Amino acid sequence: MPKLAPLTKLILTAAVSVWALFIPTLSGLVALACGQILLLLLYRPTGKQVKAVGVLLIFAGFLAVIQCVFGSSLEFSLMSGLKMFAMSEVFVFLLATTRLQDLTAALVSQCRIPYEYAFMFTSALRFVPDFLEESKAVREAQACRGYVFRGNPLKRLMDYVAIVEPLVLRAISRSETMAMSLELRGFGRRGQRQFTSDVAIRGCDYAAMALMLVLTIFLAVVRLGVY
Repeated sequence: MPKLAPLTKLILTAAVSVWALFIPTLSGLVALACGQILLLLLYRPTGKQVKAVGVLLIFAGFLAVIQCVFGSSLEFSLMSGLKMFAMSEVFVFLLATTRLQDLTAALVSQCRIPYEYAFMFTSALRFVPDFLEESKAVREAQACRGYVFRGNPLKRLMDYVAIVEPLVLRAISRSETMAMSLELRGFGRRGQRQFTSDVAIRGCDYAAMALMLVLTIFLAVVRLGVY
């Protein structure tokens, strides 16, 4: 499968979210979720990315169970879980197949988004895996100090304060360090920015965009009940 440009993957991210909302059947949502998994496998994901998909799948199942317990039908509960899974899984695909510097270059040069906003968006994405790694390290450190996360849900919730507090303090410290680094490098100065990343749109990107447009229109027509 040809490598798509970052802009095409951004459009795909938005398109999949729209498709998940438009698809009216359980089988269609299953096909959408499985298609995303197959597309991700074509790019040979790492173990962390496979684990992220697994966590999303577990959370989707938990959401479906909660809705079913509170009176929703089984089909509606499964569809809600699959919608959430499909709309979240596409972000894993985006992060797994796109370098953040390429994504920044595409947002600035092709989407005409100011560099400051594009940088904030990609920086937030960059902090997600770091935040997960830090939460794991803090949890292991607290376990070595004798914290046992067991008991009733209320007790476990109170115990997790011992993890949240160090994470917040470390996040504040990292943000201050990053702010000083950006200030020393002249972040925010006006002028023409040059990017070395190749984010040009090729023929395969135009074909993928056309296919996404056709599929979006078809699903919108089906949703409106024309067929």
